[in-house]
Amino acid sequence: MRKSKNTFIVLDVETTGLDFTKEKIIEFAAVKLKNGKIVEEFETLINPEQEIRYSSYKIHGITKEMVENQPTMKEVLPKILEFIGDYPIVGHNVIFDYNFLNRASEEILGVQVKNPRLDSQQMYKEVFPEEPSHGLEALMTRLNVEFDTRHRAMADTVGLAKAFPKLKKLYDQKFSWQLAQIDKVPYLFERYIRIQNAIQVMQSELADLKSVFKVYFENSGEDVIASTGETLTYSSKIGYIYDFDIIKEAIEELENSAKIVKLNNGLLDRMINSHNVDESIKEKLREGRVKLAETHSITIHKAIKNEECETTS
Repeated sequence: MRKSKNTFIVLDVETTGLDFTKEKIIEFAAVKLKNGKIVEEFETLINPEQEIRYSSYKIHGITKEMVENQPTMKEVLPKILEFIGDYPIVGHNVIFDYNFLNRASEEILGVQVKNPRLDSQQMYKEVFPEEPSHGLEALMTRLNVEFDTRHRAMADTVGLAKAFPKLKKLYDQKFSWQLAQIDKVPYLFERYIRIQNAIQVMQSELADLKSVFKVYFENSGEDVIASTGETLTYSSKIGYIYDFDIIKEAIEELENSAKIVKLNNGLLDRMINSHNVDESIKEKLREGRVKLAETHSITIHKAIKNEECETTS
């Protein structure tokens, strides 16, 4: 198939669960986006021939009854691959959709899906790193795109397809600017270190000033109002340290328990991959997975200073 640089396949899948090595696709939707316009659509429910996890059902609302008379992946995969051709595929956290689709292709046809991938979530983070959320609905709200997302494949796909041209234009502009800076990286790194050091100094200065404010109020100081309207005030409250083993049963009965307990995702991943954790426990932990994410990071290692040692004889 002859590719066009202005044509993309925007897609989304719903699945029986999150582990692509064990779970299956139950709904696939894609649109062909040409020159920023939707020119073709494809969607289908798929019989996974296995149970749908309740945690996944709560997200997409697809029941066993809805898919039991639908085609299997073996029957529908050729149509899916024909639709996406060799065009770049676009998805919000596209690694999730790709892993499921690629796994199905490998199992059924013995071939990998080799389409280039564009992750709109990573693009969104690049263009608007300050946003508190980088989910699909947040993206469409940020770009003033009307949407009706209900975690069904086609609704999410169409919503993303409407937002993607605007997002790509901004991303391409930023990427073009980034490329123009590559030969300046040594200098820019020096600037980065200076800014980082300046921020650390300023944070120390702010902490130092706050310590003065604290002494001021502890010596019966009154509230202070700045010329710009901000008010400097002081309060104190008594807090407690809790033993989780004692209160965990009570927490489970609370409606807002998710706000009380923050999960250590890294530790949970290590437990699932550990040889020392019972398989039944691992399965329960896998059931709790709600999202697959791919992260990229830059690390700066601190300099190691070699101090000269004085010797005497």
